[in-house]
Amino acid sequence: MRIKYFFIFLLSALAFVACKEEATDTTAPGKVTDISYVPTNGGAILSFTAPADDDLLFVKAVYTNALGKEVFKVTSRYTETIEIDGFMDETPQKVRLYAVDANNNASEPAEIVVTPNRSFIFNVLESVVLDEQLGGVKIQWKNPDLKTVFVYVNFSKGGKEYERILSSALSEPTLMLRGLAPEDYQFSISVEDFNGNKTTKLDKGTYRPLLEQRIDKSTWRVVQNMSVDGDKWEGTLASFFDDVVDTKEVATDNSYFIISRDDNGGMLKWPLDIVIDLNKTVVINRFVVWQRAFWYLNAEQNGVSKDYYYYQEENMRSFTLSVSMDKTTWIPLGTFDIGDPRDEAGNIPPSKIKEAIDGHEFNLETVSPMFRYFKFSILSNYGSEANVYGSEITLYGLDNQ
Repeated sequence: MRIKYFFIFLLSALAFVACKEEATDTTAPGKVTDISYVPTNGGAILSFTAPADDDLLFVKAVYTNALGKEVFKVTSRYTETIEIDGFMDETPQKVRLYAVDANNNASEPAEIVVTPNRSFIFNVLESVVLDEQLGGVKIQWKNPDLKTVFVYVNFSKGGKEYERILSSALSEPTLMLRGLAPEDYQFSISVEDFNGNKTTKLDKGTYRPLLEQRIDKSTWRVVQNMSVDGDKWEGTLASFFDDVVDTKEVATDNSYFIISRDDNGGMLKWPLDIVIDLNKTVVINRFVVWQRAFWYLNAEQNGVSKDYYYYQEENMRSFTLSVSMDKTTWIPLGTFDIGDPRDEAGNIPPSKIKEAIDGHEFNLETVSPMFRYFKFSILSNYGSEANVYGSEITLYGLDNQ
């Protein structure tokens, strides 16, 4: 019994000591001092001197944003600046700064009144430029503050209203609004920041997208003497444009090229060129490519696979696209990369599987020059030194020019 009472006494004593220690740690840190600021577009960068308390954890700035909500920003004890944002105009704003210690004790507030510059969303709005394109409208803007913005594109046709929301934090993004008929659309734009502040709509006038066509492939032919050998086993270079996209579910669409080092001098010598004669002239503004989908290693029967082969070692990954009228002078249209979405365990997000099923779309910055020949030059795959696979390519633009 004595031992039992001793332990009860000991636990009570420890609890008392802990409570006493906790109760005594109520001293707030000293105030933040030497506050100054530099205005930004829609906010300010505050500079200050934090108190020299050993247990200081962070400094917090509390203020009311343009939506009337009280919000706060924090910075660690090792930093002497805080950036605040969420303002729309140059109205003076009161900001309170608190020093907070490890026990959540807050200092007395130190106040400063800041006058921000007009929000960056107005600068973005005023810089938006629309340009008619094949099958849509190209939209560009300038965002030197590198803030995330949401650009609301409102357009109407025949009394029907439509809206698309574009987003970017790039300094000069170029985005495309696709799937529009060659008819007149009335456009207006508004811009929103990450805090929910939004401009009013700005009328941008009437735009008429150009007719976009899917380039017919029935006249295409491989220029054999300028192309790698892609005819291995069931694969052929002509399968790259036969309008059959490989899937894993059925055996009737095993359509892809297979470039093997065994048939190309014993090694894959990058770039691996596939040159196509369209036997007509076209211009294009975008294209779509598909990887091979079928995977023999997990086949239940010939041509049917349990798993997708997307983003696996033998599939094509990066490439350049060049065009020509005479097979001698080539004009590069760009370098493109499907990318590698696999994590360390090899897992692929469902959205990237769907992207591979639908085809990887690449938009050109401008409409291409007129051409008869194109050269698809593969720069890399996903790691294989033996083979490269690819299923299909489709071009979009104006046919038979």
